[in-house]
Amino acid sequence: MAAPFQHLDHIAIVVRDTDEALKFYRDRLGLPLLFSQVMPDAPIRLTHLDAGNGVHIQLVQPLKPEHPLHAWLEKNGEGLQHLCFKVDNVAESMKTLPGLGLAMRDKAPRSGPNGRASAFLDPAATRGVPLEITSDPRA
Repeated sequence: MAAPFQHLDHIAIVVRDTDEALKFYRDRLGLPLLFSQVMPDAPIRLTHLDAGNGVHIQLVQPLKPEHPLHAWLEKNGEGLQHLCFKVDNVAESMKTLPGLGLAMRDKAPRSGPNGRASAFLDPAATRGVPLEITSDPRA
């Protein structure tokens, strides 16, 4: 059986203020800024930095107090939120991963940055680690 994931795509870190966080990740650590995008269907700002080897650091800033990540920030503070793996096709993976004991949290793919598709797995199936899958827009 082929491995369900191609490679680590990004590491998501929840932040209160992207501009402040960039002072650390971009200015102090020297990670090149790739892009920053406010998601049209969710009140969040996603900012990607190049961490090398094709892996991104994704800064996730909830923009409204009612966003679930705002409550997560209040409880946990800034820090690691999830890992994301690249797959060939999110919709197809959502059908096959449950057969490998990897239940999905999302019922359908959601919009990701730059037109990519994404979906989250159920943390109960991932040893408590929040995992996301993503694929290119054409997949």
